[in-house]
This record gives sequence, structure tokens and C-alpha cells, in this order.
Amino acid sequence: MLKLDKNSPLPIYFQIQEILKLKINSGEWKPGERIPSEQTLSEMLNVSRMTIRQALNNLVKESLISRKRGIGTFVSVKDGIEVEESLKSLRSFSEDITSIGLTPTNKLLGFSTIEADEYLSEVLSIESGSEIFKIERCRLANDHPIAIETTYLPKKLVNRIDEKVLNHSLYEYFEVTLGYSIKKATKWIKASLMTEKDSLILEVAEDSPALELHQVTFINEGIPLEYVSCIYRADRYRFTIDIDR
Repeated sequence: MLKLDKNSPLPIYFQIQEILKLKINSGEWKPGERIPSEQTLSEMLNVSRMTIRQALNNLVKESLISRKRGIGTFVSVKDGIEVEESLKSLRSFSEDITSIGLTPTNKLLGFSTIEADEYLSEVLSIESGSEIFKIERCRLANDHPIAIETTYLPKKLVNRIDEKVLNHSLYEYFEVTLGYSIKKATKWIKASLMTEKDSLILEVAEDSPALELHQVTFINEGIPLEYVSCIYRADRYRFTIDIDR
């Protein structure tokens, strides 16, 4: 039975959150099981739906439950997928996923030709207004969404891209088909939060923790080949680096 202590210094929403978490962690509510609705929990506990929603939102952020629009809220099914990337090596997403025995796939979100603005012209060392391919993809491992990747390619270096290329490894296309030799990359990473749009694609709650990565990849003679902006699920992706003193 659900019980609240309204004389406790702990906020009501936090007490509800902990009660529901206990039901999940104890196995009373099974993975994949639908939990009571906000309205039902509100009536059971005699609190407002706003208070229930706050508790549920926190459990979504902890990846303990997930919402399916128009269907309900369910106990999360743990898939055990966690990808680790070393910052000392330069590999594609597909190579990282394959190396841990999973199958990488892509979901194309957008493909267009744009003109380089001031920022893109600077990071890609091209003239402002130059034509650039913009590729937006959701990257998946064993059909589970891991990241949203936006890639910018100077059209003068990559003058043709077709559907087959968009659905496979770009690095393989660069090296095998175009004959480029990828030499190095500059990366920078920062903590971020999921926007509403990104959270829907990556199947997490809005404002969930995210890792935001930016990368410029160089070919022969230090020529920038691509600029990548990527949003990773922080619960499924981590970066590591070995450091010697």
C-alpha cells in the first residue's frame, strides 16, 4: 500500500518518487509493465496530478520508467547497452559499435545542401557561402538510439552522396571510395541537456543529461574534411582517456 508522511520534511513528490522506485527495484513492478496513470496515482495518494507528474518526471530522467505517447507509462526494460569510446583513437561510430559486438544502424533525419555561414567556413577552412552537405542522422546500436549526429561536408571535397552512403559508415566512403587518408581530428566535449526535439528521437525525458561532442576531421596536409556536431545519451555513451604522468 502506498503511504505518505505529510509531516515529514521530505517533499511529497520525493516521497512518491522513492515509493515508486522501491516498487520497481523490488520487482513488484516488472520491466515492461504498465504502471498506474497519473490520475490513478493522484486519487490513490490524495495529491495533485502536478505532484505525481514531478515524481514521474524524475523517474524518467533516471531511466527507470519511460512514457509511450498515447499509451501510458512503463517500467523500463534494461537493454544493457553502453558504449565506451577512447579519446586516444580516431574511429567512426560504426567502428566503435562493431568493436563491442553490436550492430550499428542509421536513421536518416535530414539531408540538404546549405551555404557555409561564418562559423562553418572557419572550422572547415572554406569561403563563406560555399556549398556544404548537411547530414542529420540518428545513430543506433542493436536498434537502440544512442546519438543524433549532424555532419557538414564541403561539397568541393565530397561532390556526390547517395542513399547507400547515408545509411552506412561515412569513414568507409571517405577512405575506400574517395581514397582520402584520414589523419587526425580535433574534438571538444561538454555536458548538455536534451531538448524536447532530441529527447523524442533518443527516447529519453526532456532535460535528461547529454554529452555534446564537436569534431573536425582532417585529411592530408591538414585539410578539414568534415565538421560533426553530436548529441549522445549520457546513460549509454561514455568517453575515456589514459593519461601518463
